[in-house]
Amino acid sequence: MFCPNCGAEVDENARFCNNCGTEITGSADSTESTESTESSAESATGGAEDVQKVEIYTDYSDNGGPAVNDPIRGYGTNRNIVLCIIFTLITCGIYSLYWMYVLNEEINSLSGEENATNGGLVILFSIITCGIYSLYWYYKMGERTDTIKQKIGMSAGSSNILFLVLGIIGFGIVNYIIMQDVINKSVENMA
Repeated sequence: MFCPNCGAEVDENARFCNNCGTEITGSADSTESTESTESSAESATGGAEDVQKVEIYTDYSDNGGPAVNDPIRGYGTNRNIVLCIIFTLITCGIYSLYWMYVLNEEINSLSGEENATNGGLVILFSIITCGIYSLYWYYKMGERTDTIKQKIGMSAGSSNILFLVLGIIGFGIVNYIIMQDVINKSVENMA
């Protein structure tokens, strides 16, 4: 199957083009429009079969992992959740501050709320308020996580209440795990 926008070859099950990010609506429509694009390209180049494709990929991941960057759909990094938990335990929770920062930035981006509170301010407010602000943050991240779930076709419940309750009883790391899982699924869905 080919992308109706740029003509790049796309996997049959993909919802978005890896090259330009266009949503693939249906295989019949995209095949017909690609064939017409190819025929117009051949007529423009005089039937030359040596057409070059240029792929532009911007990687904004900070750990070298696979990242997806699109201003419309946001960006996220597919992280190994088990390693994140191990790093948090090994560093006595210091890694969790970094994890909180990147989760905040990626969830905001993927949910379309780029102007929400910056990850650095979330950490600062949580420290200043002795963790009370983090309960509010869990609640808001639950809402945004549900928004992302709806965008990628998952069933979304009331994660905000779940996140708040888990935060109150001291299981905030479970919230991190759930948020990272949603980001991972979102990145896989976009790829």
